[in-house]
Amino acid sequence: MVKKSLFKERVQRAVRSIPKGKTFSYGEIAKMSGNPGAGRAVGTIMANNFDKTIPCHRVVKAGGKIGNYNRGGISKKIELLKKEGVEIKAGSVVKQ
Repeated sequence: MVKKSLFKERVQRAVRSIPKGKTFSYGEIAKMSGNPGAGRAVGTIMANNFDKTIPCHRVVKAGGKIGNYNRGGISKKIELLKKEGVEIKAGSVVKQ
């Protein structure tokens, strides 16, 4: 259990470091957190995140697909990303 919570803390730290107007994939966050290949685990952590200091809307699927958002769904995630200057076309983030 200790190892799992350390990974969660590293994921949260990595997500907090994403600047406004940028996005990272679940896989990129997993790699930044020291566990490449744990993209699904990152997705689970983000799905269960309700801490407003962690900008989980900046984490997207591989290839830029938006993915779900536990605080208002996909439309809310798109709204937040657009407010930060992220360009979105056909449900995906335009390469930054």
